[in-house]
This record gives sequence, C-alpha cells and structure tokens, in this order.
Amino acid sequence: MIEVIEAKFNIIVDLDIKNEYKYCISDLAQNEIVRSLEGFTHHRNFTRLEHCLHVSYLSYLACRNMGLDYQSAARGGLLHDFYFYDSHIAKPDRGIHCLCHPTIALENATQLFSLNKVEKDIIVKHMWPVTVSPPKYKESFVVTLMDKYCACNEVAKYGSKLTLAKQTQLNLLPYPITDH
Repeated sequence: MIEVIEAKFNIIVDLDIKNEYKYCISDLAQNEIVRSLEGFTHHRNFTRLEHCLHVSYLSYLACRNMGLDYQSAARGGLLHDFYFYDSHIAKPDRGIHCLCHPTIALENATQLFSLNKVEKDIIVKHMWPVTVSPPKYKESFVVTLMDKYCACNEVAKYGSKLTLAKQTQLNLLPYPITDH
C-alpha cells in the first residue's frame, strides 16, 4: 500500500524507516474494514485509503524527525477519515460533513481498535480550524497540517479541469509538458 503513495508523490525513504512505519500500522493495515476505504473516492483520483496512508506516512516521517510520538501519528493519521459513506454523494445524518466526520471516524475506530489519547485526539481534531476545538498534542497538529497539505496536493496533482495537454495546446505553459 505504501508503495502506491511513494510512487504517486515521488517519496523516497530508507527501507528501515519504511519497515518501521509498516510495523506501526500493521494491525490497522491488516484489517479488512480499514482496507475497505479503498472503495471510496476521496480527492479526485485518490481513494480514501490512499489519502489516509498519505497523511499517515508523512505525519509519521515528520513526527519521527521532530522526536515526537510517531507511532501515534501514523496510527491516528491512518484512521482520521475512518467513515463509510461517500461524502460527495451522501451526507451524514448528524449535520455538515466537515464538522461531524471526525466524531464519526473516532466512534468507528474505537469500536474496532484500542487507541491511546493522542490517537483519539488526532482523529477528532484533524479538521481544526474548521472545527472549534484545537488539537491538544503536537502530534495532532502535525496530522492536521499534513491532512491539509495532502488534500491540497491530491486535488492539485489530479484535480485541474484543464489537463496538462490542454494547457500546452493553449500555450499556457512556457514549454510543452505531457500528461503522465
């Protein structure tokens, strides 16, 4: 799974670090319900599982480099969007998606997994500042920032309505670039 994220975003990481990351999320990654997130489109051409892995992996790397609890960041990042409806089509019964999906994700995650206080805070606070309560832990701030970074990157990478080929045809770029 992580190889897909590395390929899409040209992330190169030492094999020992990658294996350490995989160990941090191994119980979650083996769960069929977590893997079912592959069935939901999240940001354009990205599935919710790809997005969650992207956030999780980059949060793990950042927290590891800063000497923070990188295991909680990896696990909370993977579960931060752990809900099972297509937010582009269906809306939750509880209200506006961007406000209520963190609570739904936390409820779903705690039903299946034993989570520590940092992991819970990561999941429920990842939409800050859209949601009112700010993150309590540094790791939660990291995941919150990585979530925004990844979402922007995912939408920008594949979200343009004007493809690179069309941009080239319209001479909007200084030199020709081909679609990949």
